[in-house]
Amino acid sequence: MSISSEVYTEVSPTREVNEDFVLVGQDFVIVLDGATPVAGLENGCIHDVPWLVRQLGLRLAEGITAPDNADLASILERAIEQVCDAHADTCDLDDPNSPSSTVALLRVRGGRADYLTLADSFVVFRMADGSIRQITDDRLDHLDDYSVAAFGAARNTPDGFWVASTVPEAARHAVTGSIDLGSQQVRSIAVLTDGAATLVERHGRTWDQLLDILDIGPEELVRRTREADEVAATGFHGKRHDDATAVLCRLVGSV
Repeated sequence: MSISSEVYTEVSPTREVNEDFVLVGQDFVIVLDGATPVAGLENGCIHDVPWLVRQLGLRLAEGITAPDNADLASILERAIEQVCDAHADTCDLDDPNSPSSTVALLRVRGGRADYLTLADSFVVFRMADGSIRQITDDRLDHLDDYSVAAFGAARNTPDGFWVASTVPEAARHAVTGSIDLGSQQVRSIAVLTDGAATLVERHGRTWDQLLDILDIGPEELVRRTREADEVAATGFHGKRHDDATAVLCRLVGSV
């Protein structure tokens, strides 16, 4: 069994560089959402966020396509270690504001669909019976203080949240699981950055409604998201617009 994927990624209307990263294959999806740095804030790193997500994404691809069938958390932990090694000599990896990224992974192999999310990206399964299984790591939604200082202090700590940056252990705190495709019929799978999920997260749509739009195509989902974000007056903290990446996957072949 493999997957057929439709992909669309788009930079925020207010920025010039897309800090998301997406890579798909016949049996995997990798989606990363790099955290936009605070203007003027020192982070101890000579590299920008696109460098981080590109380096992390390529190392994740090496791990997720390897024949040893390692679990996704171990693959992510190893990828973070490798990226740390790549700039340990030039950058301060102890800086709490080092470039970082969310992670969403999907792998279909051996009759199972394995998934992982770290921080606020999404893997969403629509089952044949119409039910929805929405997977995300929502710890970012439960912070008491979103100031720059408090956010940095809470990053990659047990009482805060975990994200892919300079602490490989963060991978052990990802939300992971697996669906047996032989016993459960999956209609489609969505892998989304939070910028492509705001119709639900910010604008009151249901996951059913979002997935109906995604069925038209990932580009249509992002277009409607941009429209909704533009006219929204309230209901969110943080930036109005974000980079948006959406992947629609359908299973091909038999278990």
